[in-house]
Amino acid sequence: MIFDIIKGSVHDGPGIRTTVFLKGCPLRCIWCHNPESQHFEKELLWIPDNCILCGACIHTCPRACHTISDGHHQFRRDNCIRCGRCAEVCPEKALRISGRKMSIQEILDVVLEDRLFYEISGGGLTLSGGEPLAQVDFAEALLKAAHHQGIHTCIETCGYAEESVLERLAPLTDLWLFDFKADFASYPSLTGKPADIIFANLRKLAEKKSRIILRCPFVPGRNDMSVCRKELSDLVWELRESIQHVEVEPYNPLGEVKYAQLGRKCLMTAEKPSDAQTARWIALLREVLPCEVISG
Repeated sequence: MIFDIIKGSVHDGPGIRTTVFLKGCPLRCIWCHNPESQHFEKELLWIPDNCILCGACIHTCPRACHTISDGHHQFRRDNCIRCGRCAEVCPEKALRISGRKMSIQEILDVVLEDRLFYEISGGGLTLSGGEPLAQVDFAEALLKAAHHQGIHTCIETCGYAEESVLERLAPLTDLWLFDFKADFASYPSLTGKPADIIFANLRKLAEKKSRIILRCPFVPGRNDMSVCRKELSDLVWELRESIQHVEVEPYNPLGEVKYAQLGRKCLMTAEKPSDAQTARWIALLREVLPCEVISG
């Protein structure tokens, strides 16, 4: 189950890449900017501002979820079975299904369309999410298929999985984009999961001599720099033979709108950090880390 494929990506690993976003994640980060990636099943996004009141959805919905009255479109989400028929006929994309099943070969065909760009730029395939480790059988098969074609592979991960999952995927993954989301004590309140499993897995990858980039979300007022800086520094110095560099990822408020479109409550609202704030974070980290620190 995936929710997007983006070609020509330059932010998910080296070179020009095709990023495949798998749907479903065990974490619930309060600043998640892709909430449609959290659940493993299909979901319907409803974007009222795009609606032109054409009524096409009314005629195709098998559960009578849509009505138009007094110039207003009413959507009964509690009656929806997420069949996607309304989204298929909506001319303005006011209704959109997130999530679709694709086979290994279907995805590989899309990935191979840009083989020339990978060869020129040193790019390849990146699995993201959601959480790729949560669909381990599919991830393993797709990575094997990509390697068989000589395609460089990355996994972007929160790190929350059983150790056996890493054992299966590490030999097939050329580069890991591993999240460092907050100080360890704050992980349960900010992500819904404890940090111990996540960073035990990071150390396991380092033991296997995996190449790793640490990705650090910057959410002002949420993940405290004074604590994060010390713990991140200790971790990077400990694993410096595997850590390639650190990327600072400024908070993107895009997810706040998406929660409303999904009919769910937003977990957090915050301002996007300014360029000056981000630069200050990066400067503080550069003072203590033995590797390059960049803005992601």
